[in-house]
Amino acid sequence: MSKVKPTEYDPKRHSEVETIKVNSNYLRGTLEESLKAEVTGAIADDDQMLIKFHGSYMQDDRDLRAERRKQKLEPLYSFMIRARLPGGIATSEQYKVLSDIAEKYGHSSLRLTTRQTFQWHGIFKRDLKKTIAGINTALVDSIAACGDVNRNVMANPLYETSKLQTEVYEWSKKISEHLLPNTNAYHEIWLDGEKVETTEEPIYGSTYLPRKFKIAIAVPPYNDVDIYANDIGLVAIAEGEKLLGFNILVGGGMGSSHNDPETYPRAATVIGFSKPEDTLNVVENILKVQRDYGNREVRKLARLKYTVDRLTVEGFKETLCEYLGFSLEQARPFKFDHNGDRFGWIKTDDGHWHLTLYIHSGRIKDTDESQVFKGLRAIADIHDGEFRCSPNQNMIISNVSESNKEAIQKLVDEHNISIGQSETPTRLNSLACVAFPTCALAMAEAERYLPTLMDKIEEKLQKYGISETPINIRMTGCPNGCSRPYLGEIGFVGKAPGKYNLYLGASHQGDRVNKLYRENINEEQILSELDPIFESYAMGRKDGEFFGDYVIRQGYVKAVHSGTDFHGQ
Repeated sequence: MSKVKPTEYDPKRHSEVETIKVNSNYLRGTLEESLKAEVTGAIADDDQMLIKFHGSYMQDDRDLRAERRKQKLEPLYSFMIRARLPGGIATSEQYKVLSDIAEKYGHSSLRLTTRQTFQWHGIFKRDLKKTIAGINTALVDSIAACGDVNRNVMANPLYETSKLQTEVYEWSKKISEHLLPNTNAYHEIWLDGEKVETTEEPIYGSTYLPRKFKIAIAVPPYNDVDIYANDIGLVAIAEGEKLLGFNILVGGGMGSSHNDPETYPRAATVIGFSKPEDTLNVVENILKVQRDYGNREVRKLARLKYTVDRLTVEGFKETLCEYLGFSLEQARPFKFDHNGDRFGWIKTDDGHWHLTLYIHSGRIKDTDESQVFKGLRAIADIHDGEFRCSPNQNMIISNVSESNKEAIQKLVDEHNISIGQSETPTRLNSLACVAFPTCALAMAEAERYLPTLMDKIEEKLQKYGISETPINIRMTGCPNGCSRPYLGEIGFVGKAPGKYNLYLGASHQGDRVNKLYRENINEEQILSELDPIFESYAMGRKDGEFFGDYVIRQGYVKAVHSGTDFHGQ
């Protein structure tokens, strides 16, 4: 394997996206001109790539495509905006602004993402600049929430559970700020800031990263951020409440492509330990190794996981040592025993209460059954603490005083918002991506369909007496992995309308991906396949044995220990 660094841009060898970045004048492109073009709801092709760096994607309503085509109209284009919110925490005042923006421009809907932040969907181009500017009035931005840069840094949002958690949350903010792009393009385009010529990107260079980059921090025993799914994972190591440093993990990633054995999901690998004072330097230089050695010719092979496997883990560690000028220390022991959210009311040592709400697939929207959008807005009017996004698409009403607890519970009850008491553990452990109608990559439904499928899966669990056993279920409309389907003990990945690949065997703790069990099957076939496995699990599991471990022990699928194990028998 060649270690030639692809740092020098080569238009004959590198992908078209690299050309767009090089010619963009540090992410400016022709975005300002595209926004002013009134003859279309879209923006120029190259700008569709560049706007991701500003925290937005162009989409269209796929439910309306055919009808609009008949009417000889262009697709109904709109934009998704994603906030940068390290650790997922917003004050009540901030939440009110973000909610009001959603009501005005986003069809009274907010979405909590699996990267622990807010998304607005359905923003028309004429409102795009006003929406982003409005978000910034709340001292929240969307810089680098998407694109080939480091994205939102995740951390346990309920940090008051200990002094250590508070310190780790601060690290999520430090890392996020440290790895922001240097260009002033965002402030010029969206906030009418002073135009300042950008002469360099000290960390990223003119081509930025080969692909998106994700970082998360976890504090054992809680793996509530799915640490192994990230390009860089930091596992806090402590003695009591004193932070000693972080174990460093690299090479996690969920994306794959159907029928392409070169692509695969991968759980991150532990490569060593870093002292707190070295952490920013270590994180920056891991990113720089990926900048210099990542694949810029084939984007589907450009994530850090492929770089690690191409260099080998030992080769990657040696290269990182060259960049740092020192080697990481040996990793310290750690163990995870929980990777979900803790629902309902929790009281911390400071006397404050925290209420974790169950929000299906993170969709904050009013329905006939539950007025989540109105309810959360009403809570914000009387709450002086925070609104915290969990990495599992739920919401935590945090730092509630004893005197205000009853009033907030009353609003939760009045708006019929769930606190996770009536749902099965398996439903509470389920995630789904947006998919149809707005995602351009979706091949099948996810968010809109998962509740229906869960009803029928729960009937099976009830039938065999395992309703109270937590099983992680993840569903995506395509193989790109936005809801981390390959870390599901049961994973559904969209293949075509109404058809999914069924994956089994991920670790409940999140440190092992699953494997394909059945391909391209419909709902009837899914339930038929799962029924005898549930029966077998109910009868033959050992004490405390999770579903993902059981299906491997029984030979339904083989354990996946590396990307090369993901495909084949």
